[in-house]
Amino acid sequence: MKTYFRLLSFAKPIEKFAIPYILFTLLYVVFSSMIYPLLVPLLNTLFIDTTATTAVVHRPTFFLDIAGWFKYYMYPFIKAEGRWGALKFTCTIIVITMVIGNVFRYLAARTMENLRVHTLLNLRRAVFNNVMDMHLGYFNNNRKGDIISKIASDVQVVQFSVTATLQVIFKEPATMIVFLVLLFTYSVKLTLGSLLVVPISAFIISKIVKRLKTQAVSAQQTYGNMISYLDESLQGVRIIKAFNATDFIKKRFNDENAKYSKILRSMAKRQQSASPVSETLAITMISCIVLYGGYLILNKKSDLNGAQFIAYIAIFSQLMRPAKAMSDSFSNIHSGIAAGERVLALIDEKPAIKDAPNAKDFAGFNESIEFKNVSFAYGDRQILNNINLTIPKGKTVALVGPSGGGKSTMMDLVPHFMEPQSGEILIDGQNINGFTAQSLRALLGVVNQESILFNDSIFNNIAFGKTNVTLEQVKDAARIANAHNFIIETEKGYETNIGDRGTKLSGGQRQRICIARAVLNNPPILLLDEATSALDTESEKLVQEALNNLMKNRTSLIIAHRLSTIQNADTIIVLESGTIVEQGNHLELIENNGLYRRLIDMQTFAG
Repeated sequence: MKTYFRLLSFAKPIEKFAIPYILFTLLYVVFSSMIYPLLVPLLNTLFIDTTATTAVVHRPTFFLDIAGWFKYYMYPFIKAEGRWGALKFTCTIIVITMVIGNVFRYLAARTMENLRVHTLLNLRRAVFNNVMDMHLGYFNNNRKGDIISKIASDVQVVQFSVTATLQVIFKEPATMIVFLVLLFTYSVKLTLGSLLVVPISAFIISKIVKRLKTQAVSAQQTYGNMISYLDESLQGVRIIKAFNATDFIKKRFNDENAKYSKILRSMAKRQQSASPVSETLAITMISCIVLYGGYLILNKKSDLNGAQFIAYIAIFSQLMRPAKAMSDSFSNIHSGIAAGERVLALIDEKPAIKDAPNAKDFAGFNESIEFKNVSFAYGDRQILNNINLTIPKGKTVALVGPSGGGKSTMMDLVPHFMEPQSGEILIDGQNINGFTAQSLRALLGVVNQESILFNDSIFNNIAFGKTNVTLEQVKDAARIANAHNFIIETEKGYETNIGDRGTKLSGGQRQRICIARAVLNNPPILLLDEATSALDTESEKLVQEALNNLMKNRTSLIIAHRLSTIQNADTIIVLESGTIVEQGNHLELIENNGLYRRLIDMQTFAG
C-alpha cells in the first residue's frame, strides 16, 4: 500500500478531482439504483388485481423504501388515470431516472479521466527530470532501453491501474452498499443467507490472481531488455550488417520477445479467468437465491410477493457487478504496483554529484584551472594518481598518451561530471564543488570526438539550449566554424533538418556544426576531446581551422592524437597509467626523447 499511496501523491491537488468525482458518483449510484425498486410498482401496474385499486396504501415508515414511496404516490394516480396512464407514468420516471443517472456517470468518468491525465503528466515529468539530473556514471551502468521502458511503458501501466483502482475503491463499494440496503429492506433473512456465499467467491478470485505481481515484475524487466536490444540494434545497424550479425541480433531480440510473450500469456490466463469464474459464481449464487427465496415464499415463510421477489433477484444480480469489477481491478492492480515500484525506484535514484546547499554562481573566469593532488578510480581500478596541473588563462594545454592513461577522465572532472576520490579541481583558486554546476558549465564549451547532434534543423542545433538567438548570430558562429558555406548549399539552408544524429551530413560537416554551437556559447574555457580524430584529411583541415578560430583568446584543454592538433599547444601533458610522465612544449618533449617522442614516431595517440 505504501507504493500505491506514493503513486497517488502525484495526483496532487487530488481534492480538485476527488470532491467532484465523489459527488457525481454518489448521484449516479443513487439514480441508477432507483431503477430496480421501481420494478415492483411497474410489475404491479401491469399485473395488479382491479379490486386492489380501492385498497388503502399506507405511508412508508423507511425513507429508503423507494418502491413503497412510489406506490404511495402512484396509487391515487392509478385511480384517476387507470393502469395505462400509471404504466406510462412509471416508464417515464424510469427513463428520466436512467438519463439523470447516466449524466452523472459521464461527469464522474470525465473527472476521473482528468485525474488520470494529470497524474500521468506529473509522474512522467518527475521521472524524466530526475533522469536528466543524474550523473554520467549512472548512464554508463544502466541500459538506456530499460530507462526508456520505465518512462514510457511502466508509467502508462501505472496511470491506468492506479486511477482505475481509485474508481473501484469508491464507486463500487458505494454501489454495493446501496444495493445491500435495498436488499435488506426487502428481506433480512434472505439477504443474510445470500451473503454467506460471497466470501467463497472472494477466496477463489484471490487464489487466481495471487501470482500476478511476480509475473508483472518479470514482464516489465523483459520488456525493458527488449527495448534495449531494439535501441542498440538501431544505433549499430551499420556494424551489424558489416559483421554479418543480422541473424544473431534477430535471434537475441526474438528470444526476449518470445519470453515476454510467454509471460503475457500466463498473466492473461489468470486475469481473463477471473471474470468468467466470478460470473459463473454469480449465476450459481443467484440460482441458490431463487431456490432459497422460492422455498420461503412457497412455504409462507416470507412476506415477499412475486413482484418484490423479481425485483430482489434483479438487485442481487446487480450486486455482483461491482463485486466483479472489484475482482477485475485487483487482478490489474498487481501490474500497476509492480510497474510503480520500477518507476519510483528511478525517481528515488539520487545523483552521485549535486550542488552543495550553499553553492554559489561563478562570477567569471580570471586566472587559471588547477588540478591539485587529484586521484580517481573506477572501483578498484586506479585511473588518475595524484595529478597536479595548472592551466593558466588564455593558454592551450594538450593531453596525450596511450589508451587508458586517464585523459578523458581528467577532462570529465572539469565540468564536474564526476567527483575525484581525493584532491581538488580549482578555478581561480576556488574548489568547483562550491559553485553550481550550471554556472560552472556556462564557462565551458565542449566539442567531442563523436558529433552529438539532434534530429532538428541546423539552426536549432547550433542554437541548442538558447532562446532569443537571432539568425545573424547563428550565421556568425557558423562562419567562424567554417560551416556557413556548406549550410547555405543545403536544401533549406539553416532550416534544413539534419536527420537522426545528423546522418544527412558528412563527419566533417557534423563536427563543424558542433564547433559552431560552441562558438555561439562564447565560453572562456574550451574542452576539445579528439575533435578531429574521426575525420579524413580534407575535413580535418577545415575542422582544424575552425578549432583554431574557436581557440583564439580562450583557455583550452584538448585531447588529440594528431601532431597537427597539438604541436602548437603551449603545454603538452603526457599521461601514462594515470600519472603525468612528461610535460613541456612540442620541441622540448621531442628533445627529451621519452614517451612523447616514441608516440610521435608512431603517430598514434590512442584515445
